[in-house]
Amino acid sequence: MIVFSLAAGFLFSYWLPWLYPVLWVFSLIFLLVTLADMVILFKSPGIKAERILPDRFSNSDENKLEILLRNIYGFKTRIEVIDEIPVQFQKRDFSHLLELASGSSKSFNYSLRPVERGEYFFGNLNVFASSPLKLVRRRKKFGKEQMLKVYPSFVQMKKYDFLAIDKKISQPGLKKIRKIGHTMEFEQIKDYVTGDDMRSINWKATAKQGNLMVNQYQDERSQPVYSVIDTGRTMKMPFHNLKLLDYAINSALAFSNIALKKKDKAGLITFSNKMEKIVPASSKKAHLNLLLESLYNVNTQYRDADFGLLYTHINRRLAQRSLLLLYTNFEHLSALHRQMPYLKALAKKHLLVVIFFENVELETFISAEAKKVTDIFNQTIAEQFSYDKRLMAKELQKHGIQTVLTRPEDLTVNTINKYLEIKKRGIL
Repeated sequence: MIVFSLAAGFLFSYWLPWLYPVLWVFSLIFLLVTLADMVILFKSPGIKAERILPDRFSNSDENKLEILLRNIYGFKTRIEVIDEIPVQFQKRDFSHLLELASGSSKSFNYSLRPVERGEYFFGNLNVFASSPLKLVRRRKKFGKEQMLKVYPSFVQMKKYDFLAIDKKISQPGLKKIRKIGHTMEFEQIKDYVTGDDMRSINWKATAKQGNLMVNQYQDERSQPVYSVIDTGRTMKMPFHNLKLLDYAINSALAFSNIALKKKDKAGLITFSNKMEKIVPASSKKAHLNLLLESLYNVNTQYRDADFGLLYTHINRRLAQRSLLLLYTNFEHLSALHRQMPYLKALAKKHLLVVIFFENVELETFISAEAKKVTDIFNQTIAEQFSYDKRLMAKELQKHGIQTVLTRPEDLTVNTINKYLEIKKRGIL
């Protein structure tokens, strides 16, 4: 503003000659003050800044970052912070303004929500400082080329961790399932107390002890459960900026954590037109980290998944009857019919649960108000596609295959519900 005023003054001095020397005096004063401001800003280290990153980011969740600032100047400083955020976020307008008193420190937080797994690189942390005169700004750079890895949603995994510990805690969307009969795993013989199931009385032990004795059972443990993830082109479809594959990966991680807490063996298989990641089922404590690292760099392919290859591999590698949670997606009945022989073959030897997705954007379109004849026509076609999804679920159930048809955002809850139902019913 000052420079603009001086330039305008010199323009008017053409008609007002007495103004010319006055403006030169003001220009020299302005130049001296500017030089003094520069000396004040550049004679000391000035501002210290640091970007504090977490060990890793959780995909599809809000992740907090912290910026620390310290003013070493002998005066109050106005600061603007511009952070060069990773290119995956496509965010180029980050700016934060604040004032720091002499010798003081201050921090602020901001959050980022990644929707892709992989390596994220931060650029410079740019800090612009100015003195009370505000004539010159000094730029300093910090934290260049910091790298952070984005993993599957371990935040979501921890959210449902309590399910394996406290059975009395409830969570919206999680169903309580009545236990039918006994599982096959015997725990101990104990004295009968009021409320015990009369069918559990051990008559031989009762005759020997002279008191009523009952058999106590527990949920079967060390059963192999596999998350089988289709990485073909159908899993590339995005909902709420997140691909179906990422929904499946987040759910598989949360489910595997629950299975390990329940003392079952958790494993992983990913496939498309070829077999990709294969992690044998295990119940070791460190196994969850292995699953996390294996899921970290799984990506979708642009080819159709080969279910025949999947059947051949599982038939050859998995000798023990296992629970297979198959994350895939079918948009047409013809696609399901092509894969049905392989799904039926898998279900003969293992307990197969096919998990596929509702098209939530299609449901939103169907519920919208039709204003034109073409809208009615399009909604009729959309309703047919939606009906086909429900028909697919019925078709799978007709052949004895467990099915979960779910909205992407409800995937984790519905998958855990199905697993708990299977455990309660003892059908594995």
